[in-house]
Amino acid sequence: MNEDDDLLRYSRHILLEEFGIDGQARVSAGRVLVIGAGGLGSPAVLYLAAAGVGRIVLVDDDEVDLTNLQRQVAHTEARVGQPKVASAAQAMRDINPGIAIETHVLRPDADQLSALVAAADVVLDCTDNFVTRQAVNRACVAHGKPLVAGAAIRFDGQLSVYDVRDPASPCYACLFPPDAAFEETLCAVLGVFGPVVGTIGTLQALEALKLLAGIGPSLAGRLLMFDGRSASFDTLRVARDPHCGVCAAHRTAP
Repeated sequence: MNEDDDLLRYSRHILLEEFGIDGQARVSAGRVLVIGAGGLGSPAVLYLAAAGVGRIVLVDDDEVDLTNLQRQVAHTEARVGQPKVASAAQAMRDINPGIAIETHVLRPDADQLSALVAAADVVLDCTDNFVTRQAVNRACVAHGKPLVAGAAIRFDGQLSVYDVRDPASPCYACLFPPDAAFEETLCAVLGVFGPVVGTIGTLQALEALKLLAGIGPSLAGRLLMFDGRSASFDTLRVARDPHCGVCAAHRTAP
């Protein structure tokens, strides 16, 4: 695609005073790591691809299942049985063939996760389990990378940005300590309303694009709560824990 085609494709972003050509250039040069290609990852990667993120790295070890299609909009019935990263990559290329897509069919161990995070500009946690979320957070803290983390179950969703480059911003473990006794809630057991994961995943893409483009403020220091029953949002102010076992050693207090 030539420069004129790019200007036309991204014109509605370029027209935004806060975004402009410079913002689009930063997005086009950006590298985003998305961990999870399910309900949250599906809308997130589609919007990231549509916006022209230069390289999107997608990690997931699962395959497309018929039960996914109620909410995981990057996948189709024709791609049931395929790796989710391959299915999502096809959907992304259908939207925007001009971007680079890197896929990994795996559940990364600590070393793999560290290498993937180190190479990213922004990380999206689109996973559905507490252990993985903690591992992703530790890698982001260690490498000083902003983390956009979402979650959804039943009719409820939540979202925040954890950016340790900001001395006042908490990390994920400040709010949800690794040693706390959280009950794991799975949509396979409790169910999840499809548009709720779509809402949170789309907002993850929004926050990631803002971070890449350098427009803000981000959600760092705030936890966004979404109630799909009443279609309402609440925002909670959240502070870093100066004694956090994950991030305290990597920075000084503000």
